[in-house]
Amino acid sequence: MKRELLHKLYNEKEREIKKRLESFRELSPDKYREELIFCLLTPQSNAKKCWEAVEQLRNIENPSIEAITDVLKKRTRFHNNKARYVMGGIKNWAEIKKSLDRSDKVEIRNWLAENIKGYGLKEAGHFLRNIGKSDNKIAVLDRHILRNLVDLEVILPEEANISKKQDYWKIEQKFLKFSESINIPIDELDLLFWSNETGKIFK
Repeated sequence: MKRELLHKLYNEKEREIKKRLESFRELSPDKYREELIFCLLTPQSNAKKCWEAVEQLRNIENPSIEAITDVLKKRTRFHNNKARYVMGGIKNWAEIKKSLDRSDKVEIRNWLAENIKGYGLKEAGHFLRNIGKSDNKIAVLDRHILRNLVDLEVILPEEANISKKQDYWKIEQKFLKFSESINIPIDELDLLFWSNETGKIFK
């Protein structure tokens, strides 16, 4: 993709992207836990089906591993592990929610990645973005984003294979600098790349 095409696509979708991000910022705090769970489910799974699972989990009054697994098994990959992650997120929600009050968004993201079983830097960033707390300070480096960054020659093809945290942080800085250089906020670029890959602006 050429940068001229990127700006053309952005101009076409800017209003919809900004509206979606505004909906994240306006999300009620009582919905944050659902987003936490959603981002535990999405790795290597279909986002729409993961959200269907979250909607089904709402109906479980007293969650158990067995009940959660039953919901997940038809909607996500690695449902047994993810059921345990979801249970852990529910049990530790009070501490997790408290961590969101910090002002430094990168610090929050790193804490989440270190302290939530099932989260890495990508999932933690995804969660913060979805609750309107990323503030254009962090990147969500999934395969869609990395592929676009390679196409735009922001990173080399071999850099797209992230194997350790230092790799993630290095690419994140390149992405942030690229975002600044083309005057499109990184949160908006994230959704632009996602919609370019999938045809939809989701979450």
